[in-house]
Amino acid sequence: MLRATYTRYILKFKQPAGTSRGILTEKETWFVKVWYSEQPEIYGLGECALFRGLSADDTPNYEKKLAYICQNINTLMLYELKGLSSILFGLDTAIADLNNGGKRIIYSTPFTEGQTDIEINGLIWMGDKDTMRQRIIEKLDAGFHCVKLKIGAIDFEEELDLLRYIRKQFSKEVVELRVDANGAFTPQEAPRKLEELSRYDIHSIEQPIRQGQWEEMAILCRNTPIPIALDEELIGIEVSDKSKLLDMIRPQYIVIKPSLLGSFSGSWEWIARSQERNIGWWITSALESNIGLNAIAQWTAYLQTFLPTGMPQGLGTGQLYTNNIPSPLEQTGSTIRYNPQVNWDLSQISF
Repeated sequence: MLRATYTRYILKFKQPAGTSRGILTEKETWFVKVWYSEQPEIYGLGECALFRGLSADDTPNYEKKLAYICQNINTLMLYELKGLSSILFGLDTAIADLNNGGKRIIYSTPFTEGQTDIEINGLIWMGDKDTMRQRIIEKLDAGFHCVKLKIGAIDFEEELDLLRYIRKQFSKEVVELRVDANGAFTPQEAPRKLEELSRYDIHSIEQPIRQGQWEEMAILCRNTPIPIALDEELIGIEVSDKSKLLDMIRPQYIVIKPSLLGSFSGSWEWIARSQERNIGWWITSALESNIGLNAIAQWTAYLQTFLPTGMPQGLGTGQLYTNNIPSPLEQTGSTIRYNPQVNWDLSQISF
């Protein structure tokens, strides 16, 4: 008989992580464990990567729902997981892990055998101007060819100055620049700010205005000098509305975050619809621990075997925490790889 249990875990940031929504010093997450009662020593592990204030399933009774699902794992109906993206992501990962022998292999590919790696972008969190400048230098020195800056929290002119600083040293052929506004601009100011940003050969801007303003976002996407990528806009959208959203807004890109978009199946629905409409996409983690990041990286590697994007992915969040789960994931320069010679250390997790 299949069994399941869960535990809460608080991830601690090495440095405060600034976004336009505020500063993060810790991140709550939940681990779920599944096993067969006949073989309890073999178990699958997943991460229900709840993102407070952003996940569609961020509700006061979240733990109660998770407990119910674990208690009723054998009789659970699919409709009972509707709208519970982070829980579905955790269960999908744990069950795939169990089915593959409980070795944290979610998708077996050359990536999990250590034969291939994944190109990633370097993420620059918000901070004061000098701190951000130092972080930019560190990423460029590490060999990143794609750098993503969080913008929208400090003075806009200072943010432009940081972009100017990068472009003085590196052309767009050498360093790809992405920015993420997390919805910080108003629809009224967005056209002017996009125009100013376009002077610095920006690859794309994620979510320039707050989600839920489809008409305003559609106008921006039609007239923007910089390609726009939808991010928060995709969270919590019903299956029946996914095509409607893409047809109305017509973004240049979408950002795929499995723990926020209905796990791998929900994420694939977005990718498939985007492919049909010639909309570009890349995959990004959403502050998961290495348990969740491992699953997303393996899924990304699996997709790239038959649907390569040729773009850096947003999977560089594994080094953010002081108490992350030690894993075979290794970030070397601008790539992430899985080293099968390294063992998982799960001693920090107790159920």
